[in-house]
Amino acid sequence: MRPVFVLLHRWFGLAVAVFLFVSGLTGAVISWDHELDAWLNPQLFHARSAMDAGEAKADRRHVWSGLELANKIESNDPRVRVTYVLNEEEPGHTIQMSVEGKIDPATAKPYALGFNQIAVDPVTAEIQGKRQWGEISLSRENLLPFLYKLHYTMHLPEVSGVELGIWLMGLIAVVWVLDCFIALWISFPNWRSWRKSFAFRWAQGGHKLNFDLHRSSAVWLWLFMLLLAVTSVSMNLNTQIVRPVVAWFSPLSEDVFASRVPRALEQPIIPAISRENIVSLARQEAQQRGWSLPAGGIFYSSAFGVYGVGFFEAGNDHGDVGLGNAWLYFDGKDGRALGGKIPGTGSAGDIFLQAQFPLHSGRILGLTGRILISLMGLVVAMLSVTGVIIWVRKRRAKMVAKMAAEFKKNNVPKVMPNATSKPITKDAASVS
Repeated sequence: MRPVFVLLHRWFGLAVAVFLFVSGLTGAVISWDHELDAWLNPQLFHARSAMDAGEAKADRRHVWSGLELANKIESNDPRVRVTYVLNEEEPGHTIQMSVEGKIDPATAKPYALGFNQIAVDPVTAEIQGKRQWGEISLSRENLLPFLYKLHYTMHLPEVSGVELGIWLMGLIAVVWVLDCFIALWISFPNWRSWRKSFAFRWAQGGHKLNFDLHRSSAVWLWLFMLLLAVTSVSMNLNTQIVRPVVAWFSPLSEDVFASRVPRALEQPIIPAISRENIVSLARQEAQQRGWSLPAGGIFYSSAFGVYGVGFFEAGNDHGDVGLGNAWLYFDGKDGRALGGKIPGTGSAGDIFLQAQFPLHSGRILGLTGRILISLMGLVVAMLSVTGVIIWVRKRRAKMVAKMAAEFKKNNVPKVMPNATSKPITKDAASVS
């Protein structure tokens, strides 16, 4: 059985090595995407009014709420629909919004805006910056979104409604999960000498150290590797694989988006209720639930006709610790409550699914978890490289051995027809 597992591990590893190398490195970086993005692009995060006038003076000016600014943006540019907006800004920061193009009556297709994300000064209502999130570009504005999307899609296109990149990386994650168990099995060829599988031959270096870095690092960090692999499947193939599997073991609350068929871009569901009314409904429900956090942001999905209102303090829209922020969902046509995603509530299966992104990003442990995930990303990249090096070395050794065998076969000295002893030599031939 072991030879079969060794063969599977070799070919599984080679098949996913490049993808895991890229995902590992990008994962190490995007653990800090918000901070790095703000450092690279201050115009998208820091309000000019605060920088120009100073915090104290800026605080005395009228500050527009996110809902007011969203209405202004849509009024100033009839092509634009705001799909996500923060209700309140961090002091001195911009209000960030996601946008999409409304349907152009002349073409019956969405307007090509050239951007899907904007940053607005909450005092002057000025648009400070725009960008197309996820665009293939290494410019300062697009670098972090580019790396983020590269991490889970490799920027492969959508074809006939199928998101090839998400499916590919999801299937690679499935292979990774299987390979985690195979690798653990073959890491212990002899249970009597199990300590060797945890050791690093630092002093010997070379191929031996490379082998130990690949095997022993994976053994020490096996649980973390498995966690990253499983949560990777959840991130990309949640509705296709993870939810059905989890549902075998635990009842699940209804998923608002899984129960609806998304509309095409050319057929968006136009909301019949304003953002203000939805936020008001959400605040009423939050009060009934005994929540004290403010309604920090609101999104609208025109593909599903669903509003979502998130509850968090200004600046914590990323959900920096625990299971993330609470969200309530409402129908965009009639305002009907559709449930929500309430961290820590529901069945065991619900909580398991809620934990997937916080575990994958490390945010479940706050700053400590993010540091750990960054380091794990580097380890994943290292394991990919060392695995390929091991394969190249073994392949080269086999080729050398094969060439030596061929050379020996083609250069075997001839013997007498009836000989059972010495080969023919020059001296022997002359004597005869």
